[in-house]
Amino acid sequence: MTEADPNHEADQTAAPLQRSIAFLLENSLFLIGGAIVALVWANCDAVGYRQFVHHEFAMLAERHVDLHFLINDVAMALFFAIAAKEVWEALLPGGPLSNPRTAATPLMATAGGVLAPALIYFAGVYLLGEQATLGRGWAIPCATDIAFSYLVARLIFGNGHPAIVFLLLLAIADDAAGLLILAVFYPQEALHPEWLLLTLAAIGTGLGMRQAGVRNFWWYLLIPGVLSWWSFYEAGIHAALGLVPIIPTMPHAKSDIGLFDPGEAERKDTLDEFEHWWKNPVEVILGLFGLVNAGVVFSHVGTGTWLVLSGLLIGKPLGITLMTLLGVRLFGFQIPDGMGYRHVVTLGMVAGIGFTVALFVSSAAFPEPGVIQDSVKMGALCSFFAAVPAILIGRLLNVRSSEQPESP
Repeated sequence: MTEADPNHEADQTAAPLQRSIAFLLENSLFLIGGAIVALVWANCDAVGYRQFVHHEFAMLAERHVDLHFLINDVAMALFFAIAAKEVWEALLPGGPLSNPRTAATPLMATAGGVLAPALIYFAGVYLLGEQATLGRGWAIPCATDIAFSYLVARLIFGNGHPAIVFLLLLAIADDAAGLLILAVFYPQEALHPEWLLLTLAAIGTGLGMRQAGVRNFWWYLLIPGVLSWWSFYEAGIHAALGLVPIIPTMPHAKSDIGLFDPGEAERKDTLDEFEHWWKNPVEVILGLFGLVNAGVVFSHVGTGTWLVLSGLLIGKPLGITLMTLLGVRLFGFQIPDGMGYRHVVTLGMVAGIGFTVALFVSSAAFPEPGVIQDSVKMGALCSFFAAVPAILIGRLLNVRSSEQPESP
């Protein structure tokens, strides 16, 4: 009898665990898990949950440092850096946003997906007379969660359908708009624009390092990255955006092969190495983000909840569909072959999943914990269930899941 190889048995034992961890990471289930734990904890012991999230560790430039700050302002900088990386590469030659003719229709759709939810939110606030309490939350329903919307779109359309690419272009542009909205409309403190000179110095340092041949992404994070983060923090701009300016300074490929393209994992430039290293840790960070942000007391469901959901579930599909129609009929833009307006309507509902970014904007718009913050956060959380009407609309409109696009 041949003696069993203990190393081989160990590998066989470890393989299912590795596959399970990979599944959790690839499907953003850490974020869902963190959000569920937060919801249960907050509704069983609201006081204990608040004490956990806001336990003060130290002071930084006369501001409190607690777990909420460490996750939202420090760790989430890596999430927004990866989002900025996708936006930047989409602008490179061959990228989906590099050719105005190719990008025009999704960009029009993005504009509709930002403006219509904001207008619906504003209209609801005005009609209900809640301008003073809820007016700052207009940007919450403007967000689209790229990871969850991508997963739901694959379920509805299949991997090979052009609607997937259209949705990803829209989500990338939506990320860019979200970064701009956070920076301009939701400063953390009184603005001190003179600190942005340090941002310029950080960018210059990053470009100098690239010119000098520095290829290790850690140096870009530790020197210009820290400088840029600190400049945002002191300037009063949301510090979670602090790594965004240094992303274009890292050595990167001269062209883009596409988001989620299998070949992207084989690229070895500094910017791609940065994403490959941080991709899975950021999923864990998102789990912690869900834990410290999603603790909403169910009894706090209220006007803010329905305003956010109205913006996402009505405004998103309406704005995306109308602006796509306008772009095609008025400006002569085109939607991809194999797509029709039924696909646009369906992916518009998919884009109504705000979740991660909507939660983040909720905290930025209403920084004080309480009933108002909880009510809008519940709207952001419930937007995850936009997947249900999206699937139903797809079936009603006879949208079929397939690996290949159907003929136009």
